[in-house]
Amino acid sequence: MLITNIESNLLISILVPLVCAFTVTALSTRGIIPILMKIRKTQVIHEDVPENHQLKSGTPTMGGISIIAGIVVGSAASMAVSGFSMNLIVVLVVVVIFGLVGYLDDYTKITKKRNLGLTAKQKLALQIVVSLAVALYFVYYAQMGTQILIPIVWKHVDVGIFIIPYIVFVIVAVVNAVNLTDGLDGLASSVSTMLSIFFPVIVMLAWPLSLASLGSLRLSEVRMDMSDAMFFCALAGACLGFLIYNHYPAKIFMGDTGSLAIGGGIATAAIFLHMELLIPICGFIFVAEALSVIIQVGSYKLRNKRRVFKMAPLHHHYELSGWHEKKVVTVFTTVTFGLCVAVLIIILLQY
Repeated sequence: MLITNIESNLLISILVPLVCAFTVTALSTRGIIPILMKIRKTQVIHEDVPENHQLKSGTPTMGGISIIAGIVVGSAASMAVSGFSMNLIVVLVVVVIFGLVGYLDDYTKITKKRNLGLTAKQKLALQIVVSLAVALYFVYYAQMGTQILIPIVWKHVDVGIFIIPYIVFVIVAVVNAVNLTDGLDGLASSVSTMLSIFFPVIVMLAWPLSLASLGSLRLSEVRMDMSDAMFFCALAGACLGFLIYNHYPAKIFMGDTGSLAIGGGIATAAIFLHMELLIPICGFIFVAEALSVIIQVGSYKLRNKRRVFKMAPLHHHYELSGWHEKKVVTVFTTVTFGLCVAVLIIILLQY
């Protein structure tokens, strides 16, 4: 009976934020599309993308507003079921702030009728300020220690004060990686959905292994709140609700409003769960997209304008290699699914 009650409570903890976020995002996205069209908040397509993308010019953007709404409502519902979490409140604040940064970027693009919004320095500066605030909260207010957990081997490495620049780097890196992935209809939302569905399950299974590696249950050094993990259920629901209108051919784009918010939420929530190093594994597509840009720019500057990829980020390379947009999204999402399942199997075998 006790096991049945636990399973029932866990199922409720997962489904409540997911369903609430899905419903809010789906309904608000449906309502916001005609509004954005009416006030002409539509995407301006960059000239340096495959030619077929020019047909998408005029598609409503800033759909990330609906995603953020779903995440907030879903997370609030999660706390109503699983209990209040100050960490989750901080995650939501980060989501909203990064969403606002993205909104400023989108708004600048639209008003100036070009695909370049805020400057790279402006966006980076804002990202660093927010990330630094999260790092200081993590160390001095939440007192969550200065240890980094190495996944799979479940070893803890104490890096002392260097945890602060480490957290800043992780958040900024993930935010920009998700932003770069958002270049095809449904790509960022599909990959984020797959990651978010598996992440809370992986975290809950990895949690005992992580504690066991410390030699004792020193919860003051490594802590997890159920509501923190359930943030990913809210994110999955929001992304699924948005995908109804964002899959190919997209009726709306999330814009930087959505991609920056999603990236900030994923990174911050994972850090509070001490599982941020699972992101490069389960979210390898995000890493590959970012690395493709770094490699492309580095090669262009250091090898006399020679390119490694036909176009960066990576999804455009495959487009120019003859893959249809839907195939790229399907393959990238499937890769994410496969990596999540592989990590899940490894953890189960470790039991």
